[in-house]
Amino acid sequence: MRDFAAIDVETANHEFTSICSVGLVVVRDGAITERFYSLVRPEPDYYSYYNTLVHGLTDADTCHAPLFCDVWARVEALVGDLPLVAHNASFDQRCIFCALRMYRLDFCHESFLCTLRAARKYFGKQLPNFQLQTVARACGYELINHHNAVADAEACAHIALRVL
Repeated sequence: MRDFAAIDVETANHEFTSICSVGLVVVRDGAITERFYSLVRPEPDYYSYYNTLVHGLTDADTCHAPLFCDVWARVEALVGDLPLVAHNASFDQRCIFCALRMYRLDFCHESFLCTLRAARKYFGKQLPNFQLQTVARACGYELINHHNAVADAEACAHIALRVL
């Protein structure tokens, strides 16, 4: 696959609608052509201790950020008709679907392609686990700033170029 958009979201708490950042990387002809990152004011608007430990974001980072519905308009414009790809796609897809439903917005992509699933088939038992950073490294990409949404989306894109 040489044309797609890799996406990643981070959440503020256990609610799927609590997206607090979105990262997107557009790939055309096998090369990254665009990167997009935005903080998002989560809904519900509170941070769990665990989630903050994972990604480092707090209310101070997102209290003046745009709402998901506004960020999604930009994402849709960048994605167009490209297939969406995510690592552990079921999580990102569910978060996005739940947030879109909450804002009563339509979603034009039927489903996401999953680099986690594809990596399991591609690498078999060669890897100790299939976490994003492990698979990225196996694909020759060193993930820096893990759990930053655009950094994770870029790692996902590099994985997709190898395993999809």
